[in-house]
Amino acid sequence: MTGTKIPFDPETAPCGKKSGGDRLVDDDGYGLVIRDQLFDCGCRRIRHEYHDGSIHLSAIRHDGKRVKDQIQPDHGK
Repeated sequence: MTGTKIPFDPETAPCGKKSGGDRLVDDDGYGLVIRDQLFDCGCRRIRHEYHDGSIHLSAIRHDGKRVKDQIQPDHGK
């Protein structure tokens, strides 16, 4: 798998605060794509796309609580 780490400008984290951070993207070239947003505040937004086309989305606040986050479009930045 190839991995890329890209910083991003502040945006609304799952906790509701504006925070920057790093976007991590891993791709195996066969359909598996893992995109994680790691916010400086400690929050995390996760998007996993699997070989069969299914997608798993989740968001975790910096205190470890999973949230029903309004998933925003992933611009692949």
